[in-house]
Amino acid sequence: MDREKMTLLERLVEQSSRMVFFGGAGVSTESGIPDFRGVDGLYRQKYKYPPEVILSYSFFLSHTEEFFDFYREKMLFLTAKPNAAHRKLAEWEAGGKLSAIVTQNIDGLHQAAGSKNVLELHGSVHRNYCQKCRALYDAEYILHSQGIPRCACGGLVKPDVVLYGEPLSEETLARSVDCLSRADLLIVGGTSLNVYPAAGLLHCFRGEALVLINRDPTPMDARADLAINDNIGEVLGALS
Repeated sequence: MDREKMTLLERLVEQSSRMVFFGGAGVSTESGIPDFRGVDGLYRQKYKYPPEVILSYSFFLSHTEEFFDFYREKMLFLTAKPNAAHRKLAEWEAGGKLSAIVTQNIDGLHQAAGSKNVLELHGSVHRNYCQKCRALYDAEYILHSQGIPRCACGGLVKPDVVLYGEPLSEETLARSVDCLSRADLLIVGGTSLNVYPAAGLLHCFRGEALVLINRDPTPMDARADLAINDNIGEVLGALS
């Protein structure tokens, strides 16, 4: 780990009072949750249909049982625990340093670590609702259901996650834009910045310093005030 870069990161965090963290799948890989585009990611594995097809709203409607078979096996990691990155972010928020987390993840690990102001761009596996009566169900209900999960009223229970072909929540987008526009420091971690429209939110940041922490280089590295190519958990975990 580059000591000079770590020293600069510590100084930027120390000077900040309105920090925002923007994170992707790489934040949770160190908790044992695979990403999509990595070496062992879902996009590198072979299925009857491509994962991006299975995780589309049209597939959910037309092949509902196959959707849930894949979803239970590949999207629900309910025994995963927060790692050093989640814990450090929760610590910063509790200390009044971090104002918000904007995440593309759906695993709920930020909240499990103690973070409160978490803006989930792509929803959460922990929220599921009946499409008929709007009754709510937890992730355990989906995991232990058989075939197509049904509500007591007979309606289909859908995970509150944004599938391909579905729009992001306008309310979550608006809150994310507001937080990013007010931030003095933006730390982006564990994301390739290839997923839109989420990645486009970075253009709302007008603060003093942009930090990118990702195992692999991103398209935004050259524009960052500091770019660290390493695992986000190891980097944040090494901070005092």
